[in-house]
Amino acid sequence: MRYELKIALRYLRARRRDAFISITTIFTAVGVMIGVAALTITLAVMCGFEQSLKERVLALTPQVKIESTEGSISNYAEIEAQVNRVSGVDGSDAYVVGQGMLSSGRGIGGVVVRGVEANNPVVNKEWGRYVTEGELAGLARDYSALPGATGGAQAIGGGAIAIGSDLAHTLKVKLGDRVRMVAPIISAGAGTLSTRTGDFVVAAIFDSGLSFLDTQMVFMDLTRAQNFFGRPGKADGVDIHLSNLDRTQAVTAALRRIFGRPYVIRNWIDYNEAASAGFELLKRVYSMVLVLLIGVAAFNLVATLIMVVMEKRKDIAVLISMGATRREVRRIFVLKGLIVGASGTGAGLLLGAIGCFALARYHFIHISKQIYGISTVPICVNPISFVWVAAASMLLCLVATFYPARQASREMPVEVFRS
Repeated sequence: MRYELKIALRYLRARRRDAFISITTIFTAVGVMIGVAALTITLAVMCGFEQSLKERVLALTPQVKIESTEGSISNYAEIEAQVNRVSGVDGSDAYVVGQGMLSSGRGIGGVVVRGVEANNPVVNKEWGRYVTEGELAGLARDYSALPGATGGAQAIGGGAIAIGSDLAHTLKVKLGDRVRMVAPIISAGAGTLSTRTGDFVVAAIFDSGLSFLDTQMVFMDLTRAQNFFGRPGKADGVDIHLSNLDRTQAVTAALRRIFGRPYVIRNWIDYNEAASAGFELLKRVYSMVLVLLIGVAAFNLVATLIMVVMEKRKDIAVLISMGATRREVRRIFVLKGLIVGASGTGAGLLLGAIGCFALARYHFIHISKQIYGISTVPICVNPISFVWVAAASMLLCLVATFYPARQASREMPVEVFRS
């Protein structure tokens, strides 16, 4: 062990007349510890919110979407077969979208209807986790025993739908109840507007955690939705689900090479660019504020080390007289500052890890589910964040040692001995 390190460690041990300096050193380390712990926990919470939001948004919006500038797509089955062969694609599903009014006799509400392939594995994978009652596979069942809606040639019955929990509460319906839908239909040939009614059974109830979806979204089997909205054999687009979001741009580029005009390929980054950028900016601002908190604690080292230098002037003079170079004297106080900083940083990382574990395991902090879509604070621990925080903390502590160490190395033994 180098003698500079031995002396630095010796200066950390308090003697009676140095007790105040030792206590100040302890408080400096505690300040660094609190700053590091606060930053690691905040980054874990922000990462958890970002991941939770991304999961929900990507479950409800396309990861990659194929649409046509000519309107509906009639060869969607062929497109799905081609898409599923592209590397990085987990699956695809065609869809149609329509609007209507849903009523139960006890309530009424405007809805957006999405026709999906009820037996498609990716549909069940993405939405099945949000289904609280029933199952999505029930959308494909035939409910022909259900009495049809009145309305002559424009009436269709015998179908099933999945609705959100908030919408179910508004309509005052439960699993297996019957509801009626009225939708505006534009005739493809004459362009005239008419209405179509249909009676449906509630086959599933989902709870996505996003109020506007749980209040307005309705799922229907693709074939039945095509017939109900007057678009038999046609889809509005094809959603593509990825096995790894990191390959979004690569898959998008590959699909654009395969499908030229009139097809348009867009991905989730295009749809959510503003939200992603805003969340990233918010995380950076929080990180900067908390790094400043660590900086305040780290720069307490300046005052602590200056007091040590003043207290150890005679020791420094003796070392220089015995042949110690000024660089070695500077190294003593730099090492002392780094030891204090490392102690605070290590304790802060440990405290942050314990805090993250406690928040993730016991969920003792509750938030409004209506606002955030989740009832507890989400935690996502990224080891890279811990490394980044530790590096930033140690860098600030290192910078804080420069001035006191420089002042110590400038002590003149003759002047010290005279005084």
